[in-house]
Parts: sequence; structure tokens; C-alpha cells
Amino acid sequence: MTDTAAEPALLTAALGAAVPGAAGPEEPGLLPMGRADAVVFVVGDAERAAHRYAVALGLRCTAYAGPETGEPETVSYVMQAPGTRFVLTSLVQVIGPRGRELEGHLARHGDGVIDLAVAVPDVCYAYDYAVDRGAASLAEPYEVRDPYGTVVLAAIGVPGGTRHTLVDRSRYRGAYLPGYVPFERW
Repeated sequence: MTDTAAEPALLTAALGAAVPGAAGPEEPGLLPMGRADAVVFVVGDAERAAHRYAVALGLRCTAYAGPETGEPETVSYVMQAPGTRFVLTSLVQVIGPRGRELEGHLARHGDGVIDLAVAVPDVCYAYDYAVDRGAASLAEPYEVRDPYGTVVLAAIGVPGGTRHTLVDRSRYRGAYLPGYVPFERW
């Protein structure tokens, strides 16, 4: 996704709150947000999809996670261009709840968006704000760390079924998230 004037109000609109035409994060009733952090797709073959996104859209693969990096259930490729980040994930084997979630989504819908990650300056505040206004709690705020720093995450569900991960990566300098490594193949 690209930065637009409407993005700071996307989550508020999804939760059913009134969104004035020129609303800014300082106005009452709006969740302070940045831009879309990533659009996460579940696909049947993430490597093949990553190749297609690179050729067709000119996106560059910047990070990878999979069995070689300690993620036995999935492989994921992070595809980027200025203002855009897509994560293409496919299932390697079903081990736990995440694998069952991906397997179920693919069986019901085929390839598609499973998560819209949104950058927020304060994950705890954004999570409480959204849940207090009717969003479903999917994961309370938590931190993930590696040698490159710390990322704070939480997840909510809104009408329509797409997961929304709230992300604060202000203290992180790695390739994407802990568990991902810079992509160096192809």
C-alpha cells in the first residue's frame, strides 16, 4: 500500500466511528496511526509468487523466513518498493494454530490477504483503543526481539475477517521482523 491522506483513518472507519473529511490523529475519536506497514498474503507457493511480484510489479525481495531461519511451518518472502511492503507466505507443514489458520484460509478462499499490518506509534494504546470500541482481540500486545532490536505487536479483528496487526518497529533495525533474514538469492 502507499501512503495516502486517508490511511490514518482506515482503522477508525472499519470500526464504525465517524471520520470527518480532514481528520487528523489529534482529533478526538481517531486512532493515531501511521501508514500501512505490510499487506500479508497467504499463497500456495510463496517462492513462485515472489518471483511473479518481482517481475510483474518490480518489487524487490528484501527478507525471508522459513525452516532455515527457525520457522518450520511457513516460508515467507518480503517484497518491497518505495511505500509498499507485501509479505507472501505459504505453508510448509501444519504444526500448530498458525499452520491450521493458514491451511483453513487457503481451503476456504485460496490465495489472498490474511493480514493488514498497520504502523502505530503506541501498540498498547492502539490495541486498547480498538478493543474498547468493538474490535476483537486476537493477540494482546507483546514484544519480539533479536539482535537488531525489538518490535511491539498486537492483533485485532474487525468486521470482514481480515486480521489487523498493530506494529511499532521504532526500536528495530532488522530486515523485517525478528526471525527474518535479509534475502540474498535469485
